[in-house]
Amino acid sequence: MRLLLIAGIVFVHIPYDPQRSPYLGNYGTVDWLRVYLGDSLFRIGVPCLSAISGYLLFRRGLTQFDYRRVLGSKAVTVLLPFMIWNSAFLVLVYAAQRNGVAVGYLPDVAGAPSHDLASLAFAVQDWPINLPLYFLRDLLLCIALSPLLGQLVMRFPHVTLALFLAYAVLPLPNLIFLKKSILFGFSLGIYASLHQVDVKRLDEHAMPITIVVGLASLLLAAGLYATGPEYPVWLEMLRSLTAIAGILGAWSLSSLLVGTRFGNRLASGGGLSFWIFCGHYPLLILLWMAWNRTGSASYPLFYLTAPVLTLVFLITTHGLAKRTTPGLHAVLTGNRTGNSRGRRYPQTEAVASRSEYSS
Repeated sequence: MRLLLIAGIVFVHIPYDPQRSPYLGNYGTVDWLRVYLGDSLFRIGVPCLSAISGYLLFRRGLTQFDYRRVLGSKAVTVLLPFMIWNSAFLVLVYAAQRNGVAVGYLPDVAGAPSHDLASLAFAVQDWPINLPLYFLRDLLLCIALSPLLGQLVMRFPHVTLALFLAYAVLPLPNLIFLKKSILFGFSLGIYASLHQVDVKRLDEHAMPITIVVGLASLLLAAGLYATGPEYPVWLEMLRSLTAIAGILGAWSLSSLLVGTRFGNRLASGGGLSFWIFCGHYPLLILLWMAWNRTGSASYPLFYLTAPVLTLVFLITTHGLAKRTTPGLHAVLTGNRTGNSRGRRYPQTEAVASRSEYSS
């Protein structure tokens, strides 16, 4: 599901200015679609990806969990790509703003004080310059805490998950996390792994679960569109809860797709999904800047074409990089080769072991 979830995340980050806010209703059905896709349906991506990571990390159990090996592996598969992608974009933005380009589209890099620059570069206390990479920052934080999280989930599973769910949903301070739902999703994945939950039992109810989660996202979008952009507290809580419920919806959808040709193609997109995740935001901003220079008033056209152009460009460049510079491709994707893990191939112990530390 990674490739499908990350393709959806692209829609979350399509830029717009205050005059083109979907909550003004200037573009009718297109505005409602923007709220549905960007503020409701595809918000499930982050909790789902967190749950996948937590699940894979503890697949061999708590006793065989090698913390030093995990840290070493994640330094290559998560930290290094984060630093390269984010730093490269930061340098480009700095150079552009020094020459009067990209001013107003992104945070002020050229004139930022040191503490703001540290956050833009390393996401110390705030969002990184390549905005979606906050997920990698919070994921690294979960990995750093993984021995503690593993013990808590193993010994006090229900209390731990209840507390983390309350932290994610209630209007509480974020504390050390930028996105609170990541901690709950990661811990839920740990729970399913350590307590050997038979998640395939949900498969027999896959269709109704998928439909219910889909309807919940539609109802949520209706509420958001009617009250946004300043949502009431109860609706903000409901949005967080719906995004977390999307974990079940995504798993159920995967069971419907796994035996199909489309599902098998998705299963081979490990490196591609990471490439899209890291590269889509800078490209969307570039397209937004170019579109504004044309003076076109047709924002719906931009909204419908920008994600398509972004995905086509990133799919093409990923293939080129993989063929022509495999070493660089491996570094930029954290050694994600994109080998299929679908049902067509038996998952050997070697493959299972690799997935725990590199996914």
